[in-house]
Amino acid sequence: MTLLFIFFGLSIVFSFLCSIWEAVLLSITPSYTNRKVQEGSSIGLSLQRFKADIDKPLSAILTLNTIAHTVGAIGVGAQAGEVFGDSEAFNLAGFPVSWESIVAVLMTLAILILSEIIPKTIGASNWKSLAPFTVKSINFLLIILKPFIWLSSLITKNFKGGGGHGGSVLSRADFLVMANVGTESGTLEETESNIIKNLLTLEQLAVEDIMTPRIVMNLANEESTLQDYYDEHKPFRYSRIPLYAGDTADRITGIVLKDDILSGLLEGQGGQALSSIKREVSMINENSKLTELFDKQTGHNTQMTVVVDSYGSITGLVTMEDVLETILGMEIIDETDDVADLREHARLKWKERAKKMGIEIPDVKE
Repeated sequence: MTLLFIFFGLSIVFSFLCSIWEAVLLSITPSYTNRKVQEGSSIGLSLQRFKADIDKPLSAILTLNTIAHTVGAIGVGAQAGEVFGDSEAFNLAGFPVSWESIVAVLMTLAILILSEIIPKTIGASNWKSLAPFTVKSINFLLIILKPFIWLSSLITKNFKGGGGHGGSVLSRADFLVMANVGTESGTLEETESNIIKNLLTLEQLAVEDIMTPRIVMNLANEESTLQDYYDEHKPFRYSRIPLYAGDTADRITGIVLKDDILSGLLEGQGGQALSSIKREVSMINENSKLTELFDKQTGHNTQMTVVVDSYGSITGLVTMEDVLETILGMEIIDETDDVADLREHARLKWKERAKKMGIEIPDVKE
């Protein structure tokens, strides 16, 4: 009877530990690992190694778990046979039930509850505090079970896909869900969660979705003088003004900065043309992604980009402020802004003109 309890106890204890190690290992987040690595902790380095080749630590854990279950089942079964023999415990609806059968059922329930459900719940709920113990234990297992791990790797490598370990198991949808969970749990403020979600969906938006339409663009003829432009537009509402050449705004030639105009006036250069102080302007297709726009503006140190269609015609302009508003999910309005949303303002202006022409424009919900 003593050996029966010894086999039973050892099987459950080792299986219990294996389940905790497995739950902790799979619950450790990349951010926790990176933080430990930056702290110079040996735990972080071990976790980084484990995550790089997760098969090895998992093989070690599953090997020990299988040995514990197998040896425990054989030992308990053998001892139950010696202690109880083939004696009948009771009769169930005409079917004799032996003591060995009862021991087998109890062993199965103990493995399910004591070495699977309970330890995995503990490991998943307390992985931070159990991480150091788990790392040290797995490092020890990797040494003593090295032959089994090598054999397991040899067998399983032929069943893996060609992608190797390079792909991430997390998608954008997973990060969006985590942002929502963070808000619900109180870990993230709602504004923080919204910014994260806006960043993750940035790739789905095109430049035309956030640009200021051409109809409400503030343009200036490059042949106008600094003084004439100042007299006509003071006080300045915009810090960057696109310039065009000729009688129409079909050809943007550059931009001028408000500060450059004011500096020129202070230096007595009011009679010079705006073209004398113009700067180069970058162009981007209206179908380009916002991520491409962001890279273009940050890479070329420009705050304004002219938007063109597939035929090269000007359709609008977009600024770094527009990108930031999209990320933040709110309008950035300064003291001189008369209109918060120029895109909506452009729609209203078009409706006014259409109404005068007898055209009915239905409301469109975005």
